[in-house]
Amino acid sequence: MNKKWRGIVEQFVLISAVFLVFLLAFEDQIVVPVWLQSFGRLHPLVLHFPIVLLILLMAWEFFRFTREASPWIDTAEQWVSDAWISGAALTGLTTIFGLFLSKESGYSGDTLFWHKWAAVTLFIVFSGTYWLRNLSFYQKLNSRLLIGFMSILLISTGHFGSELTHGDGFVLEPFQQRKQIYLEDAIVFDHMVKPIFEKKCMSCHNPEKKKGDLDLSSKEGILKGGKSGKLFVTGKPEISLLLERIHLPLEDKKHMPVSGQPQLTDEEKMILALWIKGNATFTKKVMELPATDSLRIMGNTLFNSVLDGATNYDFSEASQETIDELTNEYRTIATVAKNSPALRVHIFNKNEFNSKKLEELVAIKKQIVFLSVAKMPVKDSDLLTIAQFENLERLELNFSNITAKGLLALKTLTHLKSISLSGTQVNYQDLQVAMQGFKKLQSIYLWDTPLTVEDLKALSTKFKSVQIIGGFKDDGKNPLKLNPPELKNTSTIFDTKAPLTLFHTIKGVEIRYTLDGTPIDSSKSPIFDGNVLINSNTRIRARAFKAGWIGSDEAVFEYYKCAITPDSVTVVLPLNRVHQANGPKSFFDRNLGTFSANAPAWANFWTGVRNNDMELNLNFKTPKTISIVSLRIMEELTTGIFPPQAIEIWGKTSANGAFKRVHIMKVPVPKETRFHELYAIDVKFKPTLFSEMKIIAKPLEKIPQWHGAKDKRALLLVDEIFLN
Repeated sequence: MNKKWRGIVEQFVLISAVFLVFLLAFEDQIVVPVWLQSFGRLHPLVLHFPIVLLILLMAWEFFRFTREASPWIDTAEQWVSDAWISGAALTGLTTIFGLFLSKESGYSGDTLFWHKWAAVTLFIVFSGTYWLRNLSFYQKLNSRLLIGFMSILLISTGHFGSELTHGDGFVLEPFQQRKQIYLEDAIVFDHMVKPIFEKKCMSCHNPEKKKGDLDLSSKEGILKGGKSGKLFVTGKPEISLLLERIHLPLEDKKHMPVSGQPQLTDEEKMILALWIKGNATFTKKVMELPATDSLRIMGNTLFNSVLDGATNYDFSEASQETIDELTNEYRTIATVAKNSPALRVHIFNKNEFNSKKLEELVAIKKQIVFLSVAKMPVKDSDLLTIAQFENLERLELNFSNITAKGLLALKTLTHLKSISLSGTQVNYQDLQVAMQGFKKLQSIYLWDTPLTVEDLKALSTKFKSVQIIGGFKDDGKNPLKLNPPELKNTSTIFDTKAPLTLFHTIKGVEIRYTLDGTPIDSSKSPIFDGNVLINSNTRIRARAFKAGWIGSDEAVFEYYKCAITPDSVTVVLPLNRVHQANGPKSFFDRNLGTFSANAPAWANFWTGVRNNDMELNLNFKTPKTISIVSLRIMEELTTGIFPPQAIEIWGKTSANGAFKRVHIMKVPVPKETRFHELYAIDVKFKPTLFSEMKIIAKPLEKIPQWHGAKDKRALLLVDEIFLN
């Protein structure tokens, strides 16, 4: 650097110092104009280079007085001097930009105070050292003291800056041991909702940095909301601001968290939605939620129960090869906790079950601590196999064919702590004998068994250390609500006809249903008798009723008919990068998607478009007569997923003919937000012979004005197409 330029840079450093003093002296009175705010926001961008330069220069300075004089040292020293004053200038510029940024709304508190003054002091010491390092008294000791002081200032500035950006304790978080939370102790807000705010939101919305005047670090701040209003409406996630912002398209400027920050996963979004739907409680425990509550089910997977996760097991792990070999479509095997050798095993699919399915598990008999064969046709003889699972702690035999006498075979299970016998035909006399053999038993579940209230009381008296859970006994005063009916079908897509297979887990339940979309009438709607055939696209509504119980909520099931399958499918226009599913094969693979549109590729059956039409070519080797084309779509208006604005059907009657438009259907645009739904749009037209068909679904070009993403293009998602 020549003398002229060196002088200019030195003057810039001095001017920066004077300007900083002015800014600090009149900080409370200064209002940064809009055009300067953009420079302030360059602070995070420009700070990295002077930091790196400062570290290199301090390293040079630390060893400066230990080197012997030489020509290359003199040359390097000249470069270091130039770099030092340049670094000081950049540090001053970065500090000024930082002060501009701090004047924006949302920045305050002790962290900002210490970050600001550590940065200003670092600039002053760094700049002053440039002039001091050429004076005679500046020797080895003074040099290293200054370098040490600058190192402390640099680390402090970076530490407080990271906490402003990423939240309190960001630097030391990897070294902190988090307390193990067990299901029995887990609180919905503290252990499911609050961690989401801490990881994804509080870097911008904390007491030190309240972007949008929103502080998510306390209950009071969450309930107060920010300058845009309340965060949520309890019980109504579909109209809550929090859910609206996190579901906006990523490119929307109101989307939260902002682009470039870690985004919420589908699971985290669902937790927030379910928490708000459940009236956003701050004190309720996970275990206080109903067993069928979606948030409770998610909690079961997030937290280990004391029974399953608190033990340090002394047996070895089963080989992954063995676990993979035993895992199949009717049996799941998983560890009970991270890095634990203990295994949970669930067996399901009643039609596939036989004794051999249990005998195969002997290969991992030491590792199984949880076994569920609920609703399986397990007999007393099968309990001899289960008795070999020597470390078994929890056993679910609900609605099986075992008897209390058969339980005597399990007396060798010295670790058994919990056993579920609900829905079985156990009797008191044999059960109380069998229970004497379970030395560590803590709980036994006896819902819906022949045992009377007196029997349950007698067991509680005899086995004081065991919790006897007898369930609900109807006295006519406190009726319980039935759970909704379920469906046995593995797939609801069929070629010509399909049986309706409604069922309920509680005996004696009456299931009423409708096939025309009308609500269920508890006295007039038909009673399901097992002899209903479905022969077209049908929405089934069903409810369960039983004397002495409150009728269940309504269950809705969709049956889809697809009598014709094309010989080949071509996607003409590109699909969205993240919504490609299995390409052209996806539209006729009979895999129905769920609301996890952004799930991993192996679990995502949704194809989508936003910036162009969804255009498909279908080819038939033998011409087919078709009069209905149905597209199954996802509608989730809060996230910008809308129905198409139009669907066009084009066709050829011969291989050499030209395409002609057969039909166009315009789809009504939703006039207000509504609960999300999966459904088929039926496009009906006069029967037409096709050798080749073109289907064009047009995404909504402009989202309505009532929506937060108004005027933007909507996302269109389709998982299946049905031809009839």
